[in-house]
Amino acid sequence: MKPLNYSIPQRALHWGMALLILFNLLFTEGMETWNRAVRKGEAITPEMISSANIHAYVGIAILILVVIRLGLRFVQGVPDLPSEEPPVLKLIATATHAVLYVLMIALPLTGMGKYYFGQKLAGDIHADVLKVILWAFIVLHVAGALVQKFYFKTDVLDRMTKGVKA
Repeated sequence: MKPLNYSIPQRALHWGMALLILFNLLFTEGMETWNRAVRKGEAITPEMISSANIHAYVGIAILILVVIRLGLRFVQGVPDLPSEEPPVLKLIATATHAVLYVLMIALPLTGMGKYYFGQKLAGDIHADVLKVILWAFIVLHVAGALVQKFYFKTDVLDRMTKGVKA
């Protein structure tokens, strides 16, 4: 049987991961400074390493948390999408979530490929392709939640914030 609401651990993971993802998207200077120095063959300072490590460790945390989140999703299930929504929007919501999960796995893996294994292509894909796609899907995800709440007047956002069916 499908649950009516998201569990407390599911909600905590959702919002905690949202904060970690936004942190890594907004505060990239440490990793970019380290990457520029590596590209130019400059000396890497301990400060550069420390700053880049923060970005890397947050990315690793995101990867671990997404695995836990997928496990909870598999074990606990997720509520059905509201019946008030047209089928095409349900399909878009499902596809958006699938892409977000793929990105939450692919971004840390490509970042680790660059940072820990020196794979330039992985770094290029990470910074120049996947990061842009992630931003687009975050906007789509937030817009979809707002449309569900204010246009279709569903309880999806309430289930992920308050944890109760409105």
